[in-house]
Amino acid sequence: MSHEHHEVDLATMYTQETWDARYAESERVWSGNPNPRLVEQVAGLTPGRALDVGCGEGADVVWLAQQGWAATGVDVSEVALLKAAAHAEEAGVEDKVLWERLDLIGGDELPGDQDLVSVQFFHPPPAIFAEIHERIGAAVRPGGHLLVVGHHPDDVTTGVRRPHGPDLLFTPERVVAALDPAAWEVLVAETPTREHQHGDGPATVTDTVVLARKR
Repeated sequence: MSHEHHEVDLATMYTQETWDARYAESERVWSGNPNPRLVEQVAGLTPGRALDVGCGEGADVVWLAQQGWAATGVDVSEVALLKAAAHAEEAGVEDKVLWERLDLIGGDELPGDQDLVSVQFFHPPPAIFAEIHERIGAAVRPGGHLLVVGHHPDDVTTGVRRPHGPDLLFTPERVVAALDPAAWEVLVAETPTREHQHGDGPATVTDTVVLARKR
C-alpha cells in the first residue's frame, strides 16, 4: 500500500471508502509487477502458506502463487480485490489464491498459521505502529517469516513522499523495536536504495526492509 501524490488525512486514509475511490480512479493504480524487495527476500524461501497484507491489485499474490506458494491477499478495498482476482485469472493462478476484504486498522484479525506474511508499503498510524505489527506478526507460525517493507523517512527530502510527513515513514529500527526479541530472529534490517520515476523525473528513494523468522 502506498499513498504517493495524495494528501494524508489520518481520519480517512485507511477506510474502505478512501481506497475503493482510489482504485476506481483508473484501470490500474500500480504496475502489475511484484514488489522487487519481495522478490529479493523471498526467492530463497521454501514455498508454503503466504499472506500479503494490503495486497492492492494482487501482483505480489500472483507472483507468490507462481513460485508455488498457497497465497492469500487481504485488503480493505473491495475494488482492489476485484482487480486482484481478475489479475490472478489472467495469470492462470486463480485456483491457487484466496482474497479477503479485511480492515486491519479497524480491528479485523488476519488469517493465521502462515509460513510467510508480507507487508509492502503499509504505513499504519504512528500511535498504533507497534500494536499493528504485533498483530501482523501473530499471523506467522513458528519457523515462518515476516517481511516488512516500507518507505524510509529519508524519502521526505526527495519530495516523492512529502504528503506522508516523516511520522508515517519508518526505519528498520522502528520495525525491529516492535518485534519481541524472544519471539523473533531478525535476519535482515536494511535501507537499500533504488531509482523511482515520478512526476518530476527520476529520484533515488530509500526502502526500509526487515525480514524476521519466528522462533
